[in-house]
Amino acid sequence: MKYTDKMLREGALKGKNIVVTGGGSGLGKSMTRYFLELGAKVAITSRNLEKLKNTAKELEDETGSTCLPLQCDVRHYDQVEEMKNQVIEAFGTVDVLLNNAAGNFISPTERLSANAFDTIIDIVLKGTKNCTLAFGKHWIDTQYKNTTVLNIVTTYAWTGSAYVVPSATAKAGVLAMTRSLAVEWAKYGMRFNAIAPGPFPTKGAWDRLVPGDLAEKLDFSKRVPLSRTGEHQELANLAAYLVSDFSAYVNGEVITIDGGEWIKGAGQFNLLEQVPEEMWDQLEAMIRAKKNK
Repeated sequence: MKYTDKMLREGALKGKNIVVTGGGSGLGKSMTRYFLELGAKVAITSRNLEKLKNTAKELEDETGSTCLPLQCDVRHYDQVEEMKNQVIEAFGTVDVLLNNAAGNFISPTERLSANAFDTIIDIVLKGTKNCTLAFGKHWIDTQYKNTTVLNIVTTYAWTGSAYVVPSATAKAGVLAMTRSLAVEWAKYGMRFNAIAPGPFPTKGAWDRLVPGDLAEKLDFSKRVPLSRTGEHQELANLAAYLVSDFSAYVNGEVITIDGGEWIKGAGQFNLLEQVPEEMWDQLEAMIRAKKNK
């Protein structure tokens, strides 16, 4: 068995109706594909309807399951409400909301305009809030239980990170929302969890985040103790588990899947891994010499 193998048994999500924001490409598309393979019906949303339609047809042809493309700009609550109504009209119910839509770019913060900062906040934090409120209130009003909200955050949601300050700010808010509502809305039969992925290269988003030869120069795999970046199926496996009934007792949790990247960066002396063996021998000899004085 390989780590790229599919984890859950056949039909594990049968009967589940799922909404994936930002589902037309990248990690959203990969997670959607696996949900469909496991028997779910999935509505995918983004601003680009043409891309959504192409993705939906491709995934339906691959899996034989239903994938519904719906145009929606999550920054606008009225569009989210309309999207919610369209999904319910098509599927009857919604069991899972996956808040995956995001935006990010690298920049020294002093170079950012107020509008550039707002754009990221609006997509990530406001968009997640809009979708969560729309579907959460619907579930409360209809007393529909056994529902799940899964949010995609990032490890710098709790550490912060230079050069991606709008994203770090927004993701921190999403993480706080996840943990807060996991307590407040559990009485309505909702679970809230989050995934914090490390580097999972995607065509498009990854290229925009680290353009040109910057990715090669930075070589993100060197920052990961496991010396590799993530495979999309690994993230899809985790997401499928967290939206399935197998995780019914998991609530208010954020699960990191980054090969140990953030822990390596957080440890004060982790850079000592760059010290060669010969130097360790010299250091040990120096320490022993001081002890014997």
